[in-house]
Amino acid sequence: MRVLALTFFLFAFAMAHGQVQQPGRFEISLREGDEESPYRVASLRERGLVAYRRLVGKREDQIELIKIDTSLKEEWRGYIQVEKSLNLLFVEQRRDYFFLLFKNTDYAMGDFQIVAVQAATGDYGTYTVKNLIPFAVNQFMVTPEAALISGYYNYRPLVLHFHFGRQQSKILPGFFNEAGELNQIKLSADGTVDIIVSAKNFERKKCLWIRTYDGEGSLLKTIVLQPEADKHLIFGRSIKMPGGEQVVSGVYGRYTEYSRGIFLARINPYGEYTINYYNFADLQRFFNYMKAGREKRIKSRIERKKIKGKRIRFNYRILVHELIPHGRQLVMLGEAFYPHYSYAGRPGSSYFSSYSPFIPRFYANPLVRGELVFDGYQYTHAVVIGFDQNGKLLWDNSFEINDVRTMQLEQFVKVEAADDRLVLLYLYENTIRSKVIRDGDVIEGKAVNELRTGYAEDVVKPQDTQGSTLDYWYGNVFYAKGMQRVRNMTAAGVELNRWVFFINKITYE
Repeated sequence: MRVLALTFFLFAFAMAHGQVQQPGRFEISLREGDEESPYRVASLRERGLVAYRRLVGKREDQIELIKIDTSLKEEWRGYIQVEKSLNLLFVEQRRDYFFLLFKNTDYAMGDFQIVAVQAATGDYGTYTVKNLIPFAVNQFMVTPEAALISGYYNYRPLVLHFHFGRQQSKILPGFFNEAGELNQIKLSADGTVDIIVSAKNFERKKCLWIRTYDGEGSLLKTIVLQPEADKHLIFGRSIKMPGGEQVVSGVYGRYTEYSRGIFLARINPYGEYTINYYNFADLQRFFNYMKAGREKRIKSRIERKKIKGKRIRFNYRILVHELIPHGRQLVMLGEAFYPHYSYAGRPGSSYFSSYSPFIPRFYANPLVRGELVFDGYQYTHAVVIGFDQNGKLLWDNSFEINDVRTMQLEQFVKVEAADDRLVLLYLYENTIRSKVIRDGDVIEGKAVNELRTGYAEDVVKPQDTQGSTLDYWYGNVFYAKGMQRVRNMTAAGVELNRWVFFINKITYE
């Protein structure tokens, strides 16, 4: 197997505008015929990246680990023996270690195994996490004292807490009672963990339960955000602010499946809160992702309704991904999508459905309804909204997402918040698409940059890239990874192809 760490020669043109920079590339040669990437990648932040894959053996399998530093140089490579019944679910980083979570797939109630790997050397140790509940896992987090494994049992959310020092596991108090959706598990700088669950109260109104736990897994407090009349709080994410204040932003709606707008709640240290609501029709640039003619018609309808003293109502499916401090503002990033259905056996036909994306992720598998087959979530645009410190709406903007359809809901658009501007980026196949805004105004319109390869003569055709994704790495640095067939014509006119797994380093200057 051939491994290449490539550094690009970047020309230093003096340019008045920013641009996507790709200062390095890491390649691993693959065998011809490999249709799916054998490698996954996890960020170790300033400590680099780890690429990993499963190697199938006769009696036991191996997990291959490749540690890569921030200059995309391989530091070490190692192998961990695993039983064939163990499935690798997640890789999570914490300080000088990264942690691999395994689950025995032969038993519904089986124990978990956590392998803690020292990032600098590759030395590792193994922990067994006792578990007596058959639940489907959807998230894994490591705190300074413990590991948190969250999921659902019979539509009911729960979080399993494993203390590394005592090597004891327990279900966190406050869960496993009512049906609901886990929105967020967030570790704060003070070592506490906030868990947000969206569920209905006794009045059948959807509320947000925010539970705070200490490092030992003890429940410190519970705050329930309750909406005003005729509203449901569908989804939310939070962030801790200086002074003990907490901010929660998300989407609300008249019904529990569709959102009609954005809300922002401010919670003081005593648990008292205020909620501001903003209808989609009140946003200035929410519909900018549309073609000019359609956007003009939508805005004309809104104005006619306002003149008559009425309010037009829009129903969208939006997942809020991030709430980011930016100077004296808070910036919310979300993505709009709809579930797409096709008629089985009828090429080219499609149908749009009211399937709810807010049920637990592991239930969002392809569905068949008569002749209709669910074939993915179609993304339309990202929405970016700026608030002041009092929760007042300052500005909004949108970023069109082209061509993206996926079987699982995940975040595609990433944001770099630096100085007085925001850079929005996402990767589709072989191209990085970006847009720059400042306080809601577009500084640079949508730009498209191809992923760089290692050599000037390399050629990558549109169909030659598979499984490409863009993700956060450290600071304002991202990484792109996937597989490519790279074509290179020699001086003798002979085309040389290489089939590779690649990692590109991405910055915006």
